[in-house]
Amino acid sequence: YVDIRRDWVPILSLALPGVGVALALTAGLLVAGSMLLPNAVGFGWRQGLVFGALIAATDPIAVVALFRSLSAPGRLTVLLEAESLVNDGTAIVFFGLILTATAGASISVPGLLIEFVRVVGVGAVVGVTVAWLAAHVTRSIDDPVIEITLTVIAAYGSFALAEQLGGSGVTATVLAGLIVGNYGAKIGMVPATLKAVESFWDYVAFLLNSIVFLLIGFEVHIGALLQSWPLVLVAFVAVLVARVLVVGGVVSALSRAADPVPAKWLAPVTWGGLRGALSMVLALSLPRDFPKRELVVAITFGVVVLSILVQGVTMAPLLRRLGLAGAADALA
Repeated sequence: YVDIRRDWVPILSLALPGVGVALALTAGLLVAGSMLLPNAVGFGWRQGLVFGALIAATDPIAVVALFRSLSAPGRLTVLLEAESLVNDGTAIVFFGLILTATAGASISVPGLLIEFVRVVGVGAVVGVTVAWLAAHVTRSIDDPVIEITLTVIAAYGSFALAEQLGGSGVTATVLAGLIVGNYGAKIGMVPATLKAVESFWDYVAFLLNSIVFLLIGFEVHIGALLQSWPLVLVAFVAVLVARVLVVGGVVSALSRAADPVPAKWLAPVTWGGLRGALSMVLALSLPRDFPKRELVVAITFGVVVLSILVQGVTMAPLLRRLGLAGAADALA
């Protein structure tokens, strides 16, 4: 929690306006690149913006585990992990709003931004409230099974309540998790209970990720994936270029801050922005009548696979080359 507070400005910069900018850049680059490809006829701004939104969320679970195994700086690990937690909610809100707007709903850019703030704000209030209540209930209980159950109630309950109130359920759940996992654990969980809670949620995350990859395997047709590989490559490059520009812009803008993000970390933060299960879940949630839906699903799967294989496999050599492996105690 203290580590997150230290870097809350770069985290929020990357996860809020950064996601919006990355979304627009990815869509623009992808649409421009698709015009050069014969098999992407009809892949226009509607598909580009929706793809940009669903691919905007990063999923560096494997990278964070690698950082820890290589004893990379703790601050770098927290920065990457916290950004991912927050930008999940941001990307989902943008995805829903853009999907509505591109379906023909009358909404202006200012209206889109106002609605974004409203949805995220409602979700944030609900998440903080539910988490605070759960944390203080946990304080009066000393039973690991009941406390695990309370974390489940806080996670799902905050999501369901926020959605009922017209807010972002994901934003509510992320904040609830952060508060219960830090403040709640500090005031109400003994070490044995905390370990049990962490083991439970690690397994749940593994199980849900496995189910998502299984579902995407049923949905993606090999023929369509092979046929669209040029567009997959264009999309992958577009995602990387957008990530480079956003991370570079944020790091440069905050270079004069009291405690800036070291310029040396630009490469690992950029390269560590893998795409994963959430992007595939959003792609699968597209309506069946969405134009070029099968193509969007195929390129999403392709980009996720390339992200895991290319970025994930080369991250360890990159950290070693930069001298960041074994630097867990480094402050910068």
